[in-house]
Amino acid sequence: MFSKKMLLIVGAIVLIVVNITILYISGSRYRSFGFGRVAIFFVAPLQEAVTDSMRFAKGIWNHYFYLVSAAQENDNLKKKLNRAVSENSQYKEVELSNQRLRNLLNFKETTTSKILAAEVISVDPSLWFKAIIIDKGSLDGVERGLPVVIRQGIVGQVVDVSSRYSKIMLLIDRNSSVDALVQRTRARGIIRGEAMAGQCLFKYVLRKDDVRVGDKVVASGLDGVFPKGLPVGDVKEVVRRNSGVFQEVRVVPYIDFEKLEEVLVILNPPKYEFVSN
Repeated sequence: MFSKKMLLIVGAIVLIVVNITILYISGSRYRSFGFGRVAIFFVAPLQEAVTDSMRFAKGIWNHYFYLVSAAQENDNLKKKLNRAVSENSQYKEVELSNQRLRNLLNFKETTTSKILAAEVISVDPSLWFKAIIIDKGSLDGVERGLPVVIRQGIVGQVVDVSSRYSKIMLLIDRNSSVDALVQRTRARGIIRGEAMAGQCLFKYVLRKDDVRVGDKVVASGLDGVFPKGLPVGDVKEVVRRNSGVFQEVRVVPYIDFEKLEEVLVILNPPKYEFVSN
């Protein structure tokens, strides 16, 4: 059985052949007689219908190719746009990396210590312990206990070392400990991390000492690890109870530990007053 589409095609071909044959006969033998006019009267509408159909089909065909071409062009433009966005993002990352490196170099100019730049390659996902892994190890001169910093302040301390990698316990880890003082009044205490809160407690500060919200806290240098004057953070909260020897002080570090990408390891920490910019 023939399909409807096939029958329509065959019918159209038959009409075209009949049309051409009648016009030929009428044109060659009956140019000025009535039969030719009659033939044209019946055939002309068919010819017009066939011509219109062919024009319509041609228009659809051309429109189809136009849509295909437009779709291809649209895909090409999307690919170029995505490539441009990707390249722009890469350029932005390079610019930000260069800015961070410039900040690290500015820090190095403020000290005579031997400084080693390292990249953060991993972050401890634990909620209770805060640590990072850097891409420098014993082959680069890194040892356990060395301080790790950036320009904004103290990052933490080296706790484990392999030949090519090292683990850094962050300042906000609950096992962290830094001897510190209030820059304004020289009130001393010990900075301990609060891993869950991402902040620090300034413990063992005498209740009689003058400590206020907004005071800057820096390393005292008395722990033999962090050079004196290294920034720690700002006092966020002070609680003085009616009894007890110490007051409760909470400190917000200067560093956003979630965004660390490069750090500096002080290979021979000196005992001197740190000069910040």
